[in-house]
Amino acid sequence: MKAHQRLLTALLLSAIGGLMGAVADNSGEVRPAAPQRVSLRLEGELPALDGAIGWLNSAALTAASLRGKVVLIEFWTYTCINWRRTLPYVRAWSLKYKDQGLVVIGVHTPEFEFEKQLDNVRQATGEMRIEYPVAVDSNYAIWRAFRNEYWPALYFIDAQGRIRHHQFGEGDYAQSERVLQELLTEARGAAVSGDLVSVDAGGFEAAAEKDAIVLNVADGRIAYRFHARDLHLIMAPGTRGASVRFRVFLDGRPPGAAHGLDIDEQGNGTVSEPRMYQLIRQQEPIADRQFEIEFLDQGVEAFDFSFG
Repeated sequence: MKAHQRLLTALLLSAIGGLMGAVADNSGEVRPAAPQRVSLRLEGELPALDGAIGWLNSAALTAASLRGKVVLIEFWTYTCINWRRTLPYVRAWSLKYKDQGLVVIGVHTPEFEFEKQLDNVRQATGEMRIEYPVAVDSNYAIWRAFRNEYWPALYFIDAQGRIRHHQFGEGDYAQSERVLQELLTEARGAAVSGDLVSVDAGGFEAAAEKDAIVLNVADGRIAYRFHARDLHLIMAPGTRGASVRFRVFLDGRPPGAAHGLDIDEQGNGTVSEPRMYQLIRQQEPIADRQFEIEFLDQGVEAFDFSFG
């Protein structure tokens, strides 16, 4: 191969590598990409993991026994479709990084009464090919220790037992894997491969279509008639780092005592990250209500309602 041909090959491989997670050295050989650096912050300490009614695939694990390992805590419940679509990625990360110091722990916290039964969780764990440790959190002890509110929820813990990142809801899989790579690099003192997993999920695990509605101008509004105690809306700012102000109305008025965790009594809130936002939490009696959300800024993405 002539010199200019080798150079052209190297340049092409380098360009392809930038897109596909591989780079080329001067000889034209393809090598794994270096992990992309991500900015992480301290979000607290790993809480105690006691309180589970049982453990599957492992003896009981403790925060102390996990020191020195990078830990991914995954809150799930086996009937949640949103969690089912994250499972292929969590399963793949567990297999890929197990020998590099990652411990994945699934914390099964039930939504419904039948999901509290240990035998039901054991059966679902087997059917879904979950081989990493599972804490059966039927009494919500671990859920409360994390002050968690979401299925699915991922918490990323470094080798010193500190929470460094979280992800609520589906999506952002590349970002989540880069966080794992960053924490493993910190723990090992040597870079791990920057390649990202590729999954080919089907059935219940197949990814949802990208069907968000996007607001391109301010003062857009969504109205929805519902009958439930809680109303959630999965939303994201159109640009990472941006924020979008909004205001919620219930039957044409501010929600008052029926406001959710993500708004105040006047219905004011802000979309600042991609996740599920709790907008309404009613007290009994529950009746048909008219929900409206008005966006005061442009650039919001709205994906899906969920109710509880």
